[in-house]
Amino acid sequence: MTAHIVGEVMTRDVVHARRTTPFKEVVRLLDHHRISGLPVVDADDKVLGVLSGSDLVRNQAHRDDPAPPPSVTAGDVMSSPAITVHPEQTVPDAARLMERRGVERLPVVDEADRLIGIATRRDLLRVFLRADDDIRRQVTEEIVATAMGLPSDAVRVAVRDGVVTLDGRVEARGQVPELVHAVWRLDGVVGVVNGLGFRIDDRESPTQSHRTVSP
Repeated sequence: MTAHIVGEVMTRDVVHARRTTPFKEVVRLLDHHRISGLPVVDADDKVLGVLSGSDLVRNQAHRDDPAPPPSVTAGDVMSSPAITVHPEQTVPDAARLMERRGVERLPVVDEADRLIGIATRRDLLRVFLRADDDIRRQVTEEIVATAMGLPSDAVRVAVRDGVVTLDGRVEARGQVPELVHAVWRLDGVVGVVNGLGFRIDDRESPTQSHRTVSP
């Protein structure tokens, strides 16, 4: 029931530049590999920054400055410090970081901050390509039966285009949000339709649940 981790979806063969890589060489790398950005590393492969096509264009916008630099390198135009992730982080956490910081790619680093891969938006979105039948099986077997301990026929699970519909009746009211939340966190799930009922309202206070009414 665990989510995919970054190390499972990242690109391992990373195109990168050094701080001293000339501007034109960076442009050639981006064009040749058909990518929109790359990490910049030092001699120990530790990430110094990230360079994107936007950084290059921004640099060219200042070509009319009165005192242009004699030469431009990757280190001059990169965005630094780089926002990085570790391979053990979950794909949802990496996606939230990417969205929060407004970046298109996340260099993946090891314990010593050395570059070992890169995760792009496209890499992270790959988890949503899961087949509906695979999602339905995981919900039924791993969540309903194993994690929640419910009979296999207690909850009917239908999945279409990543949207999971839950129907049926669980034992206690408190299990409903627990089950919905567990399904929502699965890789490939884009929505959850809750049609669940419950047999016991375990959210009543002891006073309410044991109150008697005189005839």
